[in-house]
Parts: sequence; structure tokens; C-alpha cells
Amino acid sequence: MKFTKSVGMGMMALLLVVSTACSSGNNGAANTDKPEATKSANAGASNAEAGAAEAYTFGEGQTFHSNEPVSYSMMYSDHENYPYKADWRLWSAIQEKTNVTFDLSITARTEYENQKSLLVNSGDAPYIIPKTYDESAFVASGQIVPVSDWVQYMPNYSKAVKDWGMEEDLKMKLRDDGKYYLLPGMWEIAGGGYSYIIRKDIFEAAGVDVEGEQGNWTYEEFAAALKKVKDFTGSPYVISDQFKGESALNIAAVQYGVTAGWGISNGLTFDQDKQQFAFADNSDDFKSFVGYFNKLVTDGILDPETFTQEDDAAQAKFFKGDTYAISGVYQVLADFKSKMQDPNAELYMITQPGGPKGKLQIENSRLENGIMISQNALDDLGEEGFIKMLRFIDWFWYSNEGQMLSLWGVEGETYTLDADGNVVLNPDIYYNGMNEGAPKQLNVDYGFAGGMFAYGGSEKLRLSKMTEGERDFMTRIQETREARKLIPPIMATAEESEQMKLISTPLMDYVKTMTLKFVTGQESLDNWDNYKAQVEANGSTRYTEMANEIFAKTKSLLGY
Repeated sequence: MKFTKSVGMGMMALLLVVSTACSSGNNGAANTDKPEATKSANAGASNAEAGAAEAYTFGEGQTFHSNEPVSYSMMYSDHENYPYKADWRLWSAIQEKTNVTFDLSITARTEYENQKSLLVNSGDAPYIIPKTYDESAFVASGQIVPVSDWVQYMPNYSKAVKDWGMEEDLKMKLRDDGKYYLLPGMWEIAGGGYSYIIRKDIFEAAGVDVEGEQGNWTYEEFAAALKKVKDFTGSPYVISDQFKGESALNIAAVQYGVTAGWGISNGLTFDQDKQQFAFADNSDDFKSFVGYFNKLVTDGILDPETFTQEDDAAQAKFFKGDTYAISGVYQVLADFKSKMQDPNAELYMITQPGGPKGKLQIENSRLENGIMISQNALDDLGEEGFIKMLRFIDWFWYSNEGQMLSLWGVEGETYTLDADGNVVLNPDIYYNGMNEGAPKQLNVDYGFAGGMFAYGGSEKLRLSKMTEGERDFMTRIQETREARKLIPPIMATAEESEQMKLISTPLMDYVKTMTLKFVTGQESLDNWDNYKAQVEANGSTRYTEMANEIFAKTKSLLGY
């Protein structure tokens, strides 16, 4: 295949991230070697390099600091649980270290995505657009900078990519031009993900050795343990789940080699050996998957209201002691414990059960939401000022110093370090299950540990925000569950994406509808052949063919 110059240049920039990490000396001067791929995009950038020493300090192991005060416009999602305050210590701490302030465009969290679309599409977007989960809708607008052309100016970002082997992860962000348009948060290790919180006291009273057995459970063995609890308690149901079943279906789908719930996406899985996509949600594996959940419903273990009730209804049943398992993330465990009506209730997060495809880790991506950079920043600041802003972003979001600041705050004010360098949160400050009952909160009262900035970092930083119990949960996953390879992105053009969307929307709506009907027994599995025929009629084969055609054209860019 013959690739366009822009595709080749974009991929060269990506591959050179790991070898061109810019670092400055004590005077802040930068390495002026630039990848060939970015010379045309960054014409005149040498002037930025020449002026860097006089204008600001930056680099690996250094604090970004502008000699002159500078302000950058930025979108800000105002979370109702820790509403924005102009006098948060976060803002003054950033300014003290860097001489940078923000001109914030503040929007309520619930309206953030709508406001983002409005500002970007109108050409009025602030320079920095954090907390972006999906940038795909904005790429074609021309209003977002292809940041892969510029990351060689970000030494801390480049170091993380190289040291943590993030190259494969970043390929997931590539667009059809071979570039990426989002600076993602990056973690050295993947997270634990969603699993089941159980009443350990009740399971053990029912004869289940939770700690001894849970690490080896398959879904069938998990069902057997749930059956013991049902027989012991006589409860109508053992699980009445929240999230309308989306979480439970998602975490089990991984172990069955299919897609469902939150992770249903386009129904495709990828065969790493054959190097091709296949439609999974009408396969024999999918039939086994929905059959498993149908049996849970039929046996009176899973409440069919799981798929229609609101979260607070599911939680109320668990808190009252009417049910004994519920899916969630570890961070809610302390809050759930405080709401249990039985004061002796002992809650425990089990390792996710395995299945026909093995005992696999649920989380396989180490990327978080990230930052888009508006074209306005490049237009208004010019190349020299634009690179300077990128180097501030590089320090704040990607250096260990910046990540420690955004998460834990100011050493000596909100936290200290023990003899081993571990974070000790001040006893009068609460965060993430630490210091229960403390009068202050790290995010509410200080602005640190918020969703706008505190994402990504080293394994040590990730573990530092966990209680002892959550660290144990993470350890159990890492020791007993196998890491999964990433599925390659489908690097479709805008036209191809639109064609595929026209197929996938009605196709996956049908799959989702029938999944719930099979699970709840509204549709018999005896009618499986009819279901398969309708999935085919809705375009599953054509969709899969298109995915494989696109992959064949672009796989060399992805290293296949």
C-alpha cells in the first residue's frame, strides 16, 4: 500500500517520541534535535528553543517556571461533589511553582460535553481542553491540534512513554492520518476495574472459603458459591445489581470472549493469531454467555430487576441485607460499609472470576481521559509560545512533581513523606477512604485529587492513593489474572466511519435488546438460530468485512 506523506510523517513522530525526549540543562535550554517528521509543522521552532533559556525553565527533573506571568485559557468541568472554588490551594500552588494561572471556562459537569462540542465546533475553544474521553468527533473540524506532531517537545511525557513501554497503548489513539489528537493520561500499570463486592461474613457463614477460593473462581464456581448463599439465607435473590446490569455483563464478557454491557462497542473481537476481527455477539461463546446469566435468573440468584432498576434501588437492597453481592469499584467500598444496616457486615471485593477464555484481567488499557489542545492556542501564541505552553502541560500532567501536586497537594501542608518516601495524608484531611471522619476533604477544601488533573502516573503514585484493602485487591489481580493484549483500532476515514456507523447502530441496538431478553427469559435460547439470522440480516458480516479491510490497509502503521 502507498501511504500519504502526512500518514508517514505522523507515524514517524509517534515512533520518535521514545527517542527524542527533550531535556534541558540547568539553564532550561532544550535539545534542538528535531524529528524530520515535524520540521515542516514546526517551522521556526528553533526560535522557541533559542529563547527558552531566557523565557522559562523546563525539562526532565526540573520544575517548569515562566520568568514572566502567563495565563492559559482552559475548559473546566465543575463537579457537584467538589464544586469549584477560586481560593483553592491548588491554584496558588500552581502559580507559586510555575508563574502560570488559568483563564477558566467553567461548566457544570453534566453540561461539559455539550459545551465542549459547542466551543470547539464554533472555533471558540479555550487553549487547553482536559477531561476528554473521546476526541474522534472533533478531529475533522480542524480545531484540534494533532499533538503527536509536537510531543517531542514534552520531555516528561516522552520519558513515560519510553520507560513504561506505552507505544502500543498510544497506537489506540491513532486516526486515519497516522496522527493522534489527544494527550492521554498514562498509568504505569492498569487499574483493577469493576468486580463484585460481597458480604464476606454471609458467604463464610454459608460455608464458602472466600479468601481461599475467590482467586481461583471461574464464573461457574462463583455461581456455585452464590447458590450456597441462597440456600443458607433463603433470600429470593443473592444479587440485585446496579448500573442496570452494564457492569456485570461487561466484566463477564471479557472471560467469555464476547462484548456486552459497558464494553459492547461494535461486537467485534480480534484474533491475535489470525490478525483479523470477528463478530463475537452471535457466536457459540455468546450463547454460553447469555445462557450463564439466564441460569442465574432461573435459579433465583440474579434479580431480573437488575436490568431495569435505578442504582439506588439496587444499593438499598444490599444495604438492608436483602442481597449479598453487588458490582462496583473498590473506591465505593468504604461508603457502602458506612451504609450497611447490619453493623457487623464485612464487605470484600473479590477478584473477577475467570471463564472459558481463561482468567483474564478486566482492565487492559493504561490510558485515561486526556487533553485536547485547541488550534486557537497555536494561532494566538505562535510556535514559541505554543511550545512553552506544551512544556507547562508536560510538567503539570506528566512529571512526577506535577502529578504529586495535582493529586496530593503541597508537601508539609496536606501531606508528608515517611522514611520510605510513601505519602502520609494529614490526619485532618479525608480522601478515598483514608482518614474516615476527618473534618476536611482533599478535593472539596483544597482542590487537589480532582478529575480534571489528577490522572496518570507511576505504579507507586497509583498505589499511594489506595487503602491497604485496595492495594490487596490490585495485588490479587496482578498475581492471579493474565494481562490481555490490546485490540487494534479501526483507523477508518470519516466516510468509512459514517458507513460503519449506519450498520453498527441498528445492529448493536438489536444485540443489546436480545441480550436482555435471553438473560431474563423473555426470549428462549431455543430460538438462537433465529437470532443469528437476524444479526446477519442487520449487517454483522459486512461490518466485520469493512473492519478487516481497513485493518489490512493500516496494519503496517500499527506494527502488524
